[in-house]
Amino acid sequence: MTTLLLVDDHPLFLDGVRAALAGEDDIEVVGEAHDVASAVALAGSLRPDVVLMDLNLPDGSGVDATREVVATSPGTRVLVITMSADDEAVVAAMRSGARGFFVKGGGRDDLLSAVRTVASGGAVFSPAVADRLGSWFSGVAGQSGREAFPQLTEREREVLDLVARGYDNRRIAKALFLSDKTVRNHLSIVLTKLGARDRAEAVERARRAGMGAME
Repeated sequence: MTTLLLVDDHPLFLDGVRAALAGEDDIEVVGEAHDVASAVALAGSLRPDVVLMDLNLPDGSGVDATREVVATSPGTRVLVITMSADDEAVVAAMRSGARGFFVKGGGRDDLLSAVRTVASGGAVFSPAVADRLGSWFSGVAGQSGREAFPQLTEREREVLDLVARGYDNRRIAKALFLSDKTVRNHLSIVLTKLGARDRAEAVERARRAGMGAME
């Protein structure tokens, strides 16, 4: 039996998922959450096999929720829900540990297949997302198992990586589901930790370290 936690703040979508899963003997919905805080808490208490995670939540990003669930509930796999497979947040979620994605509006059979694949240890990617992930991982490979700039947090490295790709603050905010102000704050901290004079110097150092691989 695969246990499933649903995370979404749209009642109609949740109703549709429950209806799609009704009658399936091998999948059981054990809980529902409507925001980041409850998603992380319920994942920790219920220990579901799979979390079906929306990327747009009222108190934050499903990307951050995914990262926390993966870190605190290692036996739980995350399947993200998205409106578009081209959304940059999908790739950010994969980097945070999600095992795949399901596009809202997809068919019942596709949903069941995605849940079962992720529950069994597999991954659900489109070719486009797989290519983008491959590009990103190739950019951080060859660092002897150490991430670039260990003084930075994971979020700060994500911001720096996107800066090194040439993203402006607004595009970074959209990609990581952050506010413009939060991006500016992260970037200021990054410059301080790196001892970089300005954005250009941070970009140069990041690219020398293998960050900023273009998609």
